[in-house]
Amino acid sequence: MGRQPCCDKIGLKRGPWTLDEDQKLVNFILNNGIQCWRLVPKLAGLKRCGKSCRLRWTNYLRPDLKRGDISEAEEDQIIELHARLGNRWSKIASYFPGRTDNEIKNHWNTRIKKKLKLLGLDPVTHNPIAEPRADDVVQEKSSNLNTKNSVDGLEMKAQVTNHSSSCSTSFSVDDTEGSSFAWADPFDGVSSWESFFHLEDIFSFGTYP
Repeated sequence: MGRQPCCDKIGLKRGPWTLDEDQKLVNFILNNGIQCWRLVPKLAGLKRCGKSCRLRWTNYLRPDLKRGDISEAEEDQIIELHARLGNRWSKIASYFPGRTDNEIKNHWNTRIKKKLKLLGLDPVTHNPIAEPRADDVVQEKSSNLNTKNSVDGLEMKAQVTNHSSSCSTSFSVDDTEGSSFAWADPFDGVSSWESFFHLEDIFSFGTYP
């Protein structure tokens, strides 16, 4: 079974927070502390989801939240921590009081990754990006050309085979006395059919009463 929803979605307000909602949430938490986030909206008089209240407080309203852009010193520290911890943004954010994991993750994806690529470093491994050697490029192009020629050869062979099978329709039939005759392809020669038109001049056919 999955996790139970934090609240009933019916009748909840969505979209941007208003100043009045922010003030209600701040006053409630400052006076009562952080309790169960499932109960905060009802106790604070908000028609919001508990998760929405938690994210609003954590990312925008808490007093110790650090404002402003991330400095170069913080970027260097983020790069160093990412090389050791990977994409564990909550763990990385714990080294930056006042910064949120969401803020650091967004800054990494929008700026630091591009910065590392411009420096020739892989953002995942933090190692120099290896450029393909000239021999590998030539070998790859040759392999692709051979594959294309093989495919073209198979297609041409299949077309020739289909054409041959459609044109070759001759076969032989044995009669009861052991003699055989060959049935010729009707497309081999049109003149062979014209010889049958003179049979009336050679034979006389009788009429039946």
